[in-house]
Amino acid sequence: MAGTKKVRNYFVISVIMFLSYFLLSNNAWANSKKKLEGYEQRPERSISMALEYPGLEISPGQTINMNLIFHNAGKKTETLKVWVSSKPEGWRARLKSDLYTITGITVPWGEDKTVTLEAEPGKNVIPGEYKFVIEAKTDDEQFKMRELLLVKVREPDKTSKGIRLSSSYPVLQGPSDSKFEFSVEAESKLDRDAVFNLSAQVPEGWEVNFKPAYEQKTISSLKLRANQSQNISVELTPVKDAKAGRYPIIIRASSGEAKAEIMLTCILTGTYAIDAGTPTGLLSVDARQGKKSIVSIFVKNTGSAPLQNIKFLSFKPENWKVEFNPDTIQSLEPKEVKQIEVSIIPYEEAFVGDYSVGIGIQSEKASKNLEFRVSVKASAVWGWIGAGIIIIVIAGLMLLFRWVGRR
Repeated sequence: MAGTKKVRNYFVISVIMFLSYFLLSNNAWANSKKKLEGYEQRPERSISMALEYPGLEISPGQTINMNLIFHNAGKKTETLKVWVSSKPEGWRARLKSDLYTITGITVPWGEDKTVTLEAEPGKNVIPGEYKFVIEAKTDDEQFKMRELLLVKVREPDKTSKGIRLSSSYPVLQGPSDSKFEFSVEAESKLDRDAVFNLSAQVPEGWEVNFKPAYEQKTISSLKLRANQSQNISVELTPVKDAKAGRYPIIIRASSGEAKAEIMLTCILTGTYAIDAGTPTGLLSVDARQGKKSIVSIFVKNTGSAPLQNIKFLSFKPENWKVEFNPDTIQSLEPKEVKQIEVSIIPYEEAFVGDYSVGIGIQSEKASKNLEFRVSVKASAVWGWIGAGIIIIVIAGLMLLFRWVGRR
């Protein structure tokens, strides 16, 4: 009996292990398939570098640790050299991983890699603005990148009275349709508890919310004990379709005579969106073997920022040809529309029937795919030949009947 129970337990454990392995393998296969499905739509090579925060404000003597992000949107692994090409006098700066100071990085296709910029001010660094330049290039020097970091070392706030507001990252950059979340430290200089009212001066139509750090509730005031400091989150939502540019935001805290303010900056890069289709809305084309069929499509920039270097790709049956005129669009301004002629040439020996032809419209920041149903019709020559054969057969039968009737 004990032996039977033991066998049963082994069987149950084996089934669980098999199912776990199957589910994990299936999930890994699905992820791999999803990644590969987007492979053909990628440009041959595309690598970019960006600082997490291109501008920040720090206290005197504070060390900077900033993420430098590399994104490989191409089809091949890229190896880059990276270095700090310019730094202010009196500062020490290096690029590092978790363990090492680095001078190069390898980024597989479809992945992001991050390194850390560490900058430490010397004892003689005074309040002011400082610039750092980080550069990178691929081994074949086909891609060269440059990022600028602006650092402001602040002075003691002489206009504040009883409270001080500060932020390590007072400048944030992003698309116009994203939310910006600043972390602001409020430090009470009073020797008593006080409730501070919070307010903001923002561009017209913008929405602002104050929240305690790491909490979702919205607040309009903050209670601080004597000489206590607390972080608050300032969440800003730009007005819809806000234009690209720099937008200053003033945050204020006050309690009686105690008051302070801080200026934050949102840098909007605009939104990137693209639309495409046919003037009639139909995505079907009639074609004949070996003959060119032309269909017109429109490409429209539906975002608020210009789109650059728009290219066209095709996904077609074997031995078919797809041509674009023009084959690239160098620049497309917001709301601008351009027309493209697409020539589809089926294979000369293609069977009569329906086929799928995909069109990819890709820019550096946005993309759009169209799928056309192409109906390959029989050649008109074969239609005439068929009609001729039918006429000959009918005529032959009539002659045969007449000859038989005479006999």
